[in-house]
Amino acid sequence: MQLNLKNMNHFDIFLRLHHSEKPLLLANVWDVSSARVFEKNGFKAAGTSSRALAQVHGYEDGEKIPFELVLHTVKEIVAHIQIPLSVDMETGYGLTNAAIIQNIEKLHDLGAVGINLEDSILAEPGKLKPADQFQKTISSIRNHLEKKNMRLFINARTDTFLHKLPSMLEETIRRIVLYEQAGADGIFVPFIQDPVHLKTVVQATKLPVNIVCTAKLCDIAQLSASGVKRISMGSAFHRYLTAMMEISAQTILSQQSYKSLF
Repeated sequence: MQLNLKNMNHFDIFLRLHHSEKPLLLANVWDVSSARVFEKNGFKAAGTSSRALAQVHGYEDGEKIPFELVLHTVKEIVAHIQIPLSVDMETGYGLTNAAIIQNIEKLHDLGAVGINLEDSILAEPGKLKPADQFQKTISSIRNHLEKKNMRLFINARTDTFLHKLPSMLEETIRRIVLYEQAGADGIFVPFIQDPVHLKTVVQATKLPVNIVCTAKLCDIAQLSASGVKRISMGSAFHRYLTAMMEISAQTILSQQSYKSLF
């Protein structure tokens, strides 16, 4: 069934794309140019890649880039595309729920329709926040958005598989149930690799499940059959382009010619 997205605002479009028969193929972007390329070629929604966005500005991933620069980039992208944009805000760029909510309001006011928020502890690599603590963060955000009548898609990310925690499947299910209860709109489980694990996760929640493509899980038809509703590319596209640039640069030097560019 073809989705009719005409005369719908960006949030409604974004929400509908998570509940259609085919999974949402999210274009992960880092500037206006990249967003325009994906939009021109038929992608229905975009999301910032925190790693790519940081690296093009000379920073490493992990909230090293100033949040004001993230805001500036989001503002520029939204102004130049006609498809919905979600923002990967990592752990929220704030140490308290109040600070995170303040940042979310700024993104909403710029026109972002959604956020990714993860349960990792950036200061302690490989560790996650206690599940009940992150659940309270999501609940605080949801309650604030409803009080302010602000519509924003909360994609709750758990990094259980990223950090390869003990009993990661069981811990993933425990966490996503809590995050769903707290008011999340979607569940994001990056770097899950086993198709059986993936199906188990999908069956454990009523929310649309988002994964990031990997070499082992990259076939869209297979992922769709597993029940996945959103497939991100993370920083893969940016890393691919960077690798191609390196090859091209080496070719120019080795051939002592710019002919390869043409």
